Amino acid sequence: MFFRNLTLFRFPTSLDFSDLDAQLAQAPLKPVGPLEMSSRGFINPFGRSEQVASHRVEDAIWVSVGGEDKILPGAVVNDLLARKLDEIEAREGRRPGGKTRKRLKDDLLHELLPRAFVKPSRIDALLDLKAGFIAVDASSRKSAENVVSELRGVMGSFPAMPVNAEVAPRAILTGWIAGEPLPEGLSLGEECEMKDPIDGGAIVKCQHQQLRCEEIDKHLEAGKQVTKLALILDEHVSLVLGEDLIIRKLKFLEGAVDALENGGNDDLRAELDARFALMSAEVRRLFFVLEGALKLSKVE
Repeated sequence: MFFRNLTLFRFPTSLDFSDLDAQLAQAPLKPVGPLEMSSRGFINPFGRSEQVASHRVEDAIWVSVGGEDKILPGAVVNDLLARKLDEIEAREGRRPGGKTRKRLKDDLLHELLPRAFVKPSRIDALLDLKAGFIAVDASSRKSAENVVSELRGVMGSFPAMPVNAEVAPRAILTGWIAGEPLPEGLSLGEECEMKDPIDGGAIVKCQHQQLRCEEIDKHLEAGKQVTKLALILDEHVSLVLGEDLIIRKLKFLEGAVDALENGGNDDLRAELDARFALMSAEVRRLFFVLEGALKLSKVE
């Protein structure tokens, strides 16, 4: 259940979340209707059988937005539409116009939707009430913003804003790979992406490579700047930080999960609870490190 991506938003620590479960209960995930393409709503992170729609450990809350989407390939619709148009042309001697084609396509959608397969999905999010941020397990900002919008819809007001750095992230990442000291606890990983600052310039991607080396230095001397950089936090967490401030490829290392493996817990719920407690603590620590290094703006 460990998150694999973090798209971060900040909110005021003064916000009251005491009624969150009651608010989430007003917008549960409902089965997608026969003539609907999709459905969204909140589910309990441990499963739909749970009574409450969130899970809390001290100042960290875990929420999940569930989804159901009809799978209706456009190629199937277009093929059936073409057949109907051919039949009409053969019968009437003319090709139907645009309005007729649109009506026929709408009729086909209404006919096919009740029989379409349904694809389930979920996006998890961590609300840190102490640090005032929400971390959404999504590498797409649009998907993450949809989760924030769902929360805003049930809470009435949720002034969460995407994290914003007061310094240029690209400059900071480039400095770190060029040999400038990293914040305490952070070290370089073995992956980076560098771009020429001019539009349409060269892009260099490195994986499984020591980043402090002559080859990298030559790219830096040529003016390339780092847009993605692999980092390791205290041998507990590895990640790739982008200049868009989205954290991808998040992975919890042996140094972090050893305690879980030695816990001897056979209860699945208790194990998930322990994993969430561990993850929330590590993500909070990572957030504070990046906040200081990138001078992340606060939300009042």
